[in-house]
Amino acid sequence: MTLTVKFLLIAALILSIIIPFGYFLIGERNKKRYKRALGTNLFFFFGAFVIAGIMLFGGSSVQAAETADAAVSNATGFGYIAAALSTGLSCVGGGIAVASAASAALGAISEDSSALGKSLIFVGLAEGVCLYGLIISFMILGQL
Repeated sequence: MTLTVKFLLIAALILSIIIPFGYFLIGERNKKRYKRALGTNLFFFFGAFVIAGIMLFGGSSVQAAETADAAVSNATGFGYIAAALSTGLSCVGGGIAVASAASAALGAISEDSSALGKSLIFVGLAEGVCLYGLIISFMILGQL
């Protein structure tokens, strides 16, 4: 991919976010316009990702001779992606779990203050999911 194509893809990704929500902010703000702007945003954003993926992996057959270096760089790249996904997804899941457990814990504590210890254990277990994902990502990065 040339530098011009990279800049065009970056511009397309940025514009796919700015234009639909600019359209939403300019007009009347209601739920229907918000859903339409969000749907348009998702369509163009992931459409630009699909086009970028096709352009990135759709190389010519002349480059097939450099398979040894490409395999090593691909393995390293996939290792970094795996580390990022393990941290990111575990933190998203942990955040969802903490949101549910903490709100329930606050409700239980407000009714009965002796439930503090039990409720903190559940909140701590939910936060542990994030730490486990971070440890796994450090283990992956250690193998690269």
